[in-house]
Amino acid sequence: MNAADEILDIVDENDRVTGQAPRGEAYARGLRHRCVFIQAKDASGRIFVHRRTATKLVFPSLYDMFVGGVVGAGESYDDAALREAEEELGVTGLPRPAFLFKFLYANGSGQSWWSAVYEVRCALPVRPQVEEVAWHDFLSDEELSARLGEWEWVPDGLAAWERLRAHRG
Repeated sequence: MNAADEILDIVDENDRVTGQAPRGEAYARGLRHRCVFIQAKDASGRIFVHRRTATKLVFPSLYDMFVGGVVGAGESYDDAALREAEEELGVTGLPRPAFLFKFLYANGSGQSWWSAVYEVRCALPVRPQVEEVAWHDFLSDEELSARLGEWEWVPDGLAAWERLRAHRG
């Protein structure tokens, strides 16, 4: 199935389902939907960072410090977090990501999506999806902080990162 054809739950400002639509239509019409953001760390505590492929529907070729994606119609945030983390990292048997918080992301152009943030420890060797990930590495907090002003980051991931840092104090 083409990613644009994937069916998503459409939700209101309180994250209640109001309908369903294909992903491509949800993006084109600015329909509010659900996403998950998972911060994956290796056994040493370094953060998985990657550059998205040029073929991604949203934010192609930008860097991200989260793996994740949209929540499918009828899918829970928790199930989507595990599915997306395993898919993007290219692993199976990952521990269930731990839910941290949820926020409504707005991009300033009238589009918004509910965003659930998770974390997971991935001690397994990663084999990221070539369709999703053009480059990847595990970076220390210091290395990631140094790249924040150098690389172009996905805006929703950057918003989740800032909220995560505030959440951790």
